[in-house]
Amino acid sequence: MAFKLNISVSFICLMVLVLATGSYGGGISIYWGQNGNEGTLAETCATGNYEYVNIAFLATFGNGQTPMINLAGHCDPYSNGCTGLSSDIKSCQAKGVKVILSIGGGAGSYSLSSSDDARQVAMYLWNNFLGGTSSSRPLGPAVLDGIDFDIEGGTGEHWDDLAKYLSGYSKKGKKVYLTAAPQCPFPDAWVGNALKTGLFDYVWVQFYNNPPCQYSSADIANLEDAWKQWTSDIPATKIFLGLPAAPDAAGSGFIPVNDLTSKVLPAIKNSSKYGGVMLWSKYYDDQSGYSSSIKSHV
Repeated sequence: MAFKLNISVSFICLMVLVLATGSYGGGISIYWGQNGNEGTLAETCATGNYEYVNIAFLATFGNGQTPMINLAGHCDPYSNGCTGLSSDIKSCQAKGVKVILSIGGGAGSYSLSSSDDARQVAMYLWNNFLGGTSSSRPLGPAVLDGIDFDIEGGTGEHWDDLAKYLSGYSKKGKKVYLTAAPQCPFPDAWVGNALKTGLFDYVWVQFYNNPPCQYSSADIANLEDAWKQWTSDIPATKIFLGLPAAPDAAGSGFIPVNDLTSKVLPAIKNSSKYGGVMLWSKYYDDQSGYSSSIKSHV
C-alpha cells in the first residue's frame, strides 16, 4: 500500500510540475540573422524565450547557382567569416533550443529546376549544414537540427521533392527536422504541395501581410477560419501562429499583446496541433519585448 501511495504522490508531484512549467503549452520560434543589431545567436538562445531559432537565410541556391548564405551584418560568408557561429549553435543546442537553417526568404534568388536539382540541393544542405561532411561548411562543424522552407518566390515546383530527399537523410542518424513558413491564404502558392507530403514537423504560418486571413482589431473570424483550415488540412506535427514581433516588423498583421493573450490565443489553443507562436524577428522582438510579454501565455 505504501508503495502505491508513493507512486500516487509522485504522479501528483509530476502533474503539479507539468502545470507549473506549462509543459503542455506551446513554444516560441524566432528568426535570427537579418539584422546585425539583434545580438548574437548565443545571446538569442540565452534569453530563454525561444524553443526554436531559424537562422535566416540561405538566400541563393538551386538552378545551377552556387549556394550562398546571407546573415546581413552578423558575418561575411564570402571570407568564411560565419564559421565561428558553430560555438553559438552548440550553446543553443545545449540549452535545448533547436537551431534550424531557413532557406529562401523574401528577397532571395532561388528555385528548383527539377527533381534532380532538388536532390543536389538536399545533398548540399546535408553535407554543409547537417550531418554530412564538407571542407567548406559555412557555419563550421556544428550540426543544425533541420531546414526551414521560407519560400516566397520563384515557383512552387519541386519543393516536395526537396522535402522527401531531406527527410531521407534522417535515416542516417540524427533526425532532420523540416519546418516551413507559408503565407496564411490556403493553400500556400509555393510550398502548398510540399506540405501535403506529411513530412513537416512544424509549420509556422505567416498571419501577417495577408489581410484576408490575419487578425484585425474588429474581427478575429478571418484568422480563426484560416487557422481551422491549416490545422485540419495540413498533415504536420504542429502548427504555429506566425506574427510580427513589432508593428514595424511587417506591413500589417501586428497583434497587440493584450489582444493576443485575451482573444486570439484562447481561440486557437484548443487545437491538438497548436504548437505556439513564431515571431519575425529577433531584432524587432528586442525593440518591443513581445516574446517576454507573451511567453507565459503561449
